[in-house]
Amino acid sequence: MKRIDVRVKKLDEDAIIPTYESQAAAGFDLYALEDVVIRPGETKLVRSGLAFEIPEGYEMQVRPRSGLSKKTKLRISNSPGTIDADYRGEVGILLDNLHSSEASSVYNTSGKVIEGLHDKGSYVIAKHDRIAQGVLQEVPQANFIEADDLSSTSRGSGGFGSTGQ
Repeated sequence: MKRIDVRVKKLDEDAIIPTYESQAAAGFDLYALEDVVIRPGETKLVRSGLAFEIPEGYEMQVRPRSGLSKKTKLRISNSPGTIDADYRGEVGILLDNLHSSEASSVYNTSGKVIEGLHDKGSYVIAKHDRIAQGVLQEVPQANFIEADDLSSTSRGSGGFGSTGQ
């Protein structure tokens, strides 16, 4: 497996450096820096407390964790999010709570009901919860060449749904 060095700066002493949960994992876990409550219909930026030095020619994609998506109504707003190689600020994760306000309970990131003084349908993200995964991806840049004509294909200009059901 190809490995590359990625420098990581803790912007807060409580931040957790990302971890891979298995030897062949493509994604590394990103952790919440602090407790956050996300009410039904809300979008919140969850801080990681980390800044990255992504090597030129790569991006870091921020993607959902499958377990979080299966167990909760929390979704990453701009999935996958892209962290460019020249960005040096804090990485944050935008999470949407898709629960309706009619939900009957308050939940943690495992989808378990918890007691609390929060609105029904809210999620309580605890400090150091795994909330997303990052994936490094090589990304070439294109040379855009203006053209009067493009080569033809069997699909042509068929758009949404044009290749099947």
